[in-house]
Amino acid sequence: MGSVSLKIGDGTARFKRASICSSAVNLLMLFSVITTNLFALYAFTHHTPSSLHIHNNYPKNISLISEKVSLILREIESSQKKLAQMEKQLLGYESIDLSRPNIANELKEFLNHHQLPLGKDSRTGITEMVASVGHSCEKSMDLLSQFMSYKVNGLCPDDWSLGQKLILQGCEPLPRRRCFAKTIPKMGLHPFPISLWKNVSEKFYSWSGLGCKNLACLNAKKLNRDCGGCFDIVHGYETQKYVKARSKNDFLIDDVLGMGNGIRVGFDIGGGSGTFAARMAERNVTVVTATLNVDAPFNEFIAARGLFPLYISLDHRFPFYDNVFDLVHAANGLDVGGRPEKLEFLMFDIDRVLRAGGLFWLDNFYCSSDDKKWALTRLIEKFGYKKLKWVVGEKINGSGKSEVYLSAVLQKPVRV
Repeated sequence: MGSVSLKIGDGTARFKRASICSSAVNLLMLFSVITTNLFALYAFTHHTPSSLHIHNNYPKNISLISEKVSLILREIESSQKKLAQMEKQLLGYESIDLSRPNIANELKEFLNHHQLPLGKDSRTGITEMVASVGHSCEKSMDLLSQFMSYKVNGLCPDDWSLGQKLILQGCEPLPRRRCFAKTIPKMGLHPFPISLWKNVSEKFYSWSGLGCKNLACLNAKKLNRDCGGCFDIVHGYETQKYVKARSKNDFLIDDVLGMGNGIRVGFDIGGGSGTFAARMAERNVTVVTATLNVDAPFNEFIAARGLFPLYISLDHRFPFYDNVFDLVHAANGLDVGGRPEKLEFLMFDIDRVLRAGGLFWLDNFYCSSDDKKWALTRLIEKFGYKKLKWVVGEKINGSGKSEVYLSAVLQKPVRV
C-alpha cells in the first residue's frame, strides 16, 4: 500500500516498514536456503564413502553426515530466531520493559505471567495466565504508568478521560483491573420504552474531564458531523431523524427495513446519542451502538435511554463473532481520519460481523473530495455488495458552502 501512514500510539508506523521487513525476511530466507544446500552438497560430495571403502568407512561417514545435518538444523533454528527478532523490531511489537524506571507496581503485577493454581489445563494445554494489553501501550508508557498508579481494592481515580486518551492512541485493551469504578446514583430512570425519548436528571452523567457540564451546553455545540444538538431528544431534530427526510440522502428507517429479510439485530458504528438504536428498538430490532465519550457522555446517555452502548474505538477488532448481525449502520464514524488503510481494515471487520444477505447502511457519509468518494466506492465494490440504494447529493453547510454526501444501502453477497 505504498508508504501511507497508520497512526498508532503517539507515533506513526509506516506501511513502508512492512516492505522493509519483507525484504529482510526474503534475504534471510534466501541465505538460509543457500547455506543449507551448501552444507548438504559439502557433506555428500566430500564425505560419501567410495565403493572401495564402503564397508570400512560406513560408520564414520554416517557420523559425519549426522553431524553436518545437526549443524544445518542449528543454523536454521538460529536464522528463525533472528528473523522473529527482526520482525518484532521492525513492526514495533517489542514487549514492555518492566525494568524501566517509574513503572507502576500494579502494571508490573498485571503484566507478569501467573501460573495456573491447579497446573496445566487439560482442555487447552495452558499452564499460565498471560495479560492482554495493546502493543501501542508501550509507546505511551508515561500515560500508562500514571493510569495504573491506583490503590488496589480502592476506588479508581476519576480519570476516565486519561484512559480514553490511551485508547485513542492505540492502547487497547486497557490493563486497569483491581479498583472500584466511581458510582453515580441512577435514581429517576424511566421505564422502557418511555426512556427512549425522555431525559433523566443531569446528575445521572459524569461530567468530569468534559468542557460542558450540562445538556444545554452540549446541544448548543456541533460535537461532530453527526451530532449537532443530538442530546435534545424531546424537541430537537432527533425526534424526526430516520422517520422524516430533510434531503434525498436521508433514508427512512421503514424503507430500509423493507429491503432486508428478517432484520433482528444490528450494529451502529459511531451512533451519536443512540437515536438510530432507539428507532430500531421501536421496531423490535436490537441494536448495539459503538461509541466513545469524546467531548460528551455518549455511553451514559445511550444507557439512560435503555439502549446498549459499546465503549470501543474503531482501531479495535469488533468483539463479536462472525456473521451475527442482520444490519450494520455507519455514518461519518466510518471516516477514520482519511487514512485509506484503516478504512480497509474497518470494512473487512464490518463484512466479517455482517451475515450473508445482511444490509450495510452507509448514512450521509461526507465526501470531502472526489478522491475520497472514489476511494470509498472502489473499496465497496471490492467486496461485491449489491447496491439496493445509492444516492450522492449535495447539502449546504452553515457557512453556505456546498458539501457532497453519499448514502447507500448495500447487501452482502453469499460467498462460497
